[in-house]
Amino acid sequence: MRGALVGRQRELAALRSDIGRAGLDTLAGREVPRGRVLLIAGRPGSGRTALAEELVRRVRSDYPDGVLRARLTTSCGEPLPPATAARDLLAALGADAPPGADEEELSELLRDACRDKRAILLLDDADSAEQVDLLLPHAPGCLVVAVSGGPLTGIPDVRPCTLGGLDTGSAVTMLAGYAGSTRITCDPVAAESVATACGGQPAALALVGGWLAARPKASVSDAGRQLALVPDDGADDLAPAPVRRAFRLVLSALPAPAARVLRLLALAPDGTVDAVSASALAGCSVATAQDLLTDFVACGLLRPPAEPDDGPQAGGAGSALPPRYQVPGCLDALIHAALAEDERPAEVKLARARLLERTVRRLTACELAARTGDPAARTALGELPAALRFPSRAAAGRWLDRWLRELREAARLAVEDGQLDTLARRLVAALAQALAAHRGFTAAAPELYELHQLVLDVARRRDLPLEEAAALLNLGDLDARAGRTGEAMGRYKEALDAARAAEDPYATGRALESIGATYQEAGDWQRAADWYGRALALHLTRRELAAEARLYGRIGVVHTYAGQWGEALRAWRAAGAASRRLGDPAGHARALAETARVQEYAGRPREALRTCLEAVELARRAGDLRLQAAVRIRTADTLERLGQVSAAELHRNAAERLLARVSRGEPEGKQDRTYEISSTPRKD
Repeated sequence: MRGALVGRQRELAALRSDIGRAGLDTLAGREVPRGRVLLIAGRPGSGRTALAEELVRRVRSDYPDGVLRARLTTSCGEPLPPATAARDLLAALGADAPPGADEEELSELLRDACRDKRAILLLDDADSAEQVDLLLPHAPGCLVVAVSGGPLTGIPDVRPCTLGGLDTGSAVTMLAGYAGSTRITCDPVAAESVATACGGQPAALALVGGWLAARPKASVSDAGRQLALVPDDGADDLAPAPVRRAFRLVLSALPAPAARVLRLLALAPDGTVDAVSASALAGCSVATAQDLLTDFVACGLLRPPAEPDDGPQAGGAGSALPPRYQVPGCLDALIHAALAEDERPAEVKLARARLLERTVRRLTACELAARTGDPAARTALGELPAALRFPSRAAAGRWLDRWLRELREAARLAVEDGQLDTLARRLVAALAQALAAHRGFTAAAPELYELHQLVLDVARRRDLPLEEAAALLNLGDLDARAGRTGEAMGRYKEALDAARAAEDPYATGRALESIGATYQEAGDWQRAADWYGRALALHLTRRELAAEARLYGRIGVVHTYAGQWGEALRAWRAAGAASRRLGDPAGHARALAETARVQEYAGRPREALRTCLEAVELARRAGDLRLQAAVRIRTADTLERLGQVSAAELHRNAAERLLARVSRGEPEGKQDRTYEISSTPRKD
């Protein structure tokens, strides 16, 4: 049967037996530090991945925590960084990973996440032992199946299962699965000859079988003669000779339009494509692209969809996610070589631009689908072509999750290519917005960190200081949230230099304020106040009242922490004055409440009470129920310190009634949270 594993029964038996054998640690009487590691080694085209998948299928019932998969080589043949693979595996386990974490930290997090699990890790296309070692879980209940081109020297107690070609009988059976048994039975000698010419390599047999399947009137002898006429180009670094010759046989027999589309599949991120992305590459309709992809599967040029249709997708309500196809790893290099040899650079650039533009529009549709309550978003979504739209937020979210690896790879390749930087920046921005819309900023932070780093690369290469400043500020924010204060400070100071070079006041002010916030987080009150003051001076020259109010408040906070009551009072009063000029009663009330707190610290409780009562009135005018409750609680605290217990109780009861109204869902008014008011004074 086409697509089913043929032969390899001896190898499967040996691998299953190897799972249960006693390892060196057990024989030495030591505790087993990790689960069994199996290695399936073979050249591209030997069927090593198919064997690994069949092994996993047969033993997965013994591992109730499921199967985790990671492909460790990109479609361009580059090793995938272990940090990226570890992050993907952690995400599959539902475990959090801090943004910007290095590979050692991620490796430790992965081991912690797997510690008590019984799961299978399938690591495909491993490039080196170091790459695999960082992903090995220290969990005796886990099984690791690694697929590689050779031995992984350095990982102890691993016995490789090395694959050669299929035996002649199995090779002929596989050929019959594509070409049909009748032609094989009519000419068994020719079938054996073709199997020998293919070296028993499953990839070559699939290609020749596909060639025969597309030509019902051709005999097996015809296939053998045509295969013998294909010259060997000697490019052993691309694929084994039988696979190269079978590929050239199939490619040369394709109609010119189909051959062109096949070559352009080299541009598909991670070698993964569906009808929508293939239509963008080829500049044809989605229906035509789908027909071509189906034909390529029949010819052995693409792997059929591995996952079921599992939900609605772009293209109309109730429709399923379009099937995704994967270029076999053994053909990646051959298709890339054909693209470089037969396509003009201008055509390649145009196809890449079409794919990037289509991807940006799909991401835009994905982001708009998350904004279900926004009429403007619904209008914008309705203006997109039907093939790009998503019928629901859930459908868009499933599409994003399913394609995230390929989308990240598309962004990376676009940035590295450097020829389409404008589209690359749009792609990165669209992906960041879609992730934030569907996952929220915190959950999407690891992916956002990677994307902002890509933007930084583009900005530095093209000498775009404003974009560089924006990327550095975003990275600094993510570092700060992850607790890496030193790294955040370095990012912010670099951003300040870039913002000044761009002569952009907004980015400059943002960088100055972020540096101040970092010093505040570190408890360096004096430096924090100094940097906040620099940011304030910039905004004062531009008469930006909202920024003035915010920065005066921040300066008031750090002076309060430092116990500098006079400076704190001046800052909070200035914050209140800026809010008053801005016409923001809520902000003014918050500033007054903080002023009252400092007055209490300074030993002036009666002044604090008058200030609190003024803040209560302003909060009432603002119509903000939560703010009114917070200010009344502050007033109650002050009254209790003055011994006015009954009055304090009245304010507390009023605060409880206000919070009850909030819990019932009554409108809360303007929610300006420039200043945070605590219910009790904070101590130094």
